[in-house]
Amino acid sequence: MSAELQVSRSRIAANIAAVRARIAPSDLLMVVKDDAYGHGVEAIAEIAAAEGVRWLGAIDPRSAARAKAVVGDRARVFCWLTLGPHEARAALADGLELGVGDAAYLERIAEVADTRAVVHLKIDTGLHRNGVRPEDWPAFVSRAAQLQREGRIRVAGIWSHIAEASDADDDDARAAFDAAVAAARESGLDPEVRHLAASAAGWARPEFRYELVRVGAFCYGIRSADGPELPGIVPAAALVALVTAVGPDGVEVGIGSLDGLPSTLGGRVAVGTPAGPRHLLSVGLTTSVVAAWSGAARGDEVRVFGPGEAGESSATTLAEAIGTVGEELPLRLSPLIPRVLVD
Repeated sequence: MSAELQVSRSRIAANIAAVRARIAPSDLLMVVKDDAYGHGVEAIAEIAAAEGVRWLGAIDPRSAARAKAVVGDRARVFCWLTLGPHEARAALADGLELGVGDAAYLERIAEVADTRAVVHLKIDTGLHRNGVRPEDWPAFVSRAAQLQREGRIRVAGIWSHIAEASDADDDDARAAFDAAVAAARESGLDPEVRHLAASAAGWARPEFRYELVRVGAFCYGIRSADGPELPGIVPAAALVALVTAVGPDGVEVGIGSLDGLPSTLGGRVAVGTPAGPRHLLSVGLTTSVVAAWSGAARGDEVRVFGPGEAGESSATTLAEAIGTVGEELPLRLSPLIPRVLVD
């Protein structure tokens, strides 16, 4: 391969430390969805566990199960996709804790569990991204309390998503969340953790943190689109491609749109080279063209995105140039591109 995604152990560890310091005394649930945002879930889970992270989470059961296989008893792993009977049974057998935002799903889990299933109940606080509606919540938590008394489930948490569209909307969501937690406790439940905030709200608003904060992109050094740089947060991965040909009109590098590099980046951004930043002129199917520099040679490294060591921009800065979010760039990369751990 003439391209690879280099993932820095030390930068992942530093980002984890910065997030944990920011949200303390709340605990971090590090999100590892979609193969840890394309960084490689096994490697990221091992780094997180080594740094003392006690919670991991993913919407997709495959990433969650792969993470659990790595961390074992060192961390709890939360999965919040609504699953069918066979998938739910497999997820429970893998040791996952399941997010439940639907009454029928609660019954399905209780039915398929071979041992007591650990669940986190989700209230819809206004985003309408799954979750039990407030008018249905009292009956839902009453049923959950009954199933817990019967030894079929254990309710470990109450959780939700918020829109993060405005402070006022989020404040309304938090009020609905607090009311839902109170109702759950009145039904006889005693959840260990409450988790409402993800990266942005968890970083900026202490009152949203409760016992647990779900943080994904920030742990990988990917800031919010159009958001400020964050103290202590640095891009953890660099997409590096080798020069495959040098011509009079530019330098060809071995990565293209078939590898997942958006073709719309061509003509819009700069990349890092041994001579500093140079314009990315075009993105073809299997190769791309970069503005030439003196002394360019086959085998030279070109850094498409990364922490800026060769003048390259971050994934988020490139994403903003084409109207998307920073997570998209590593997520789009072909699984055939090696993920390589570096210091």
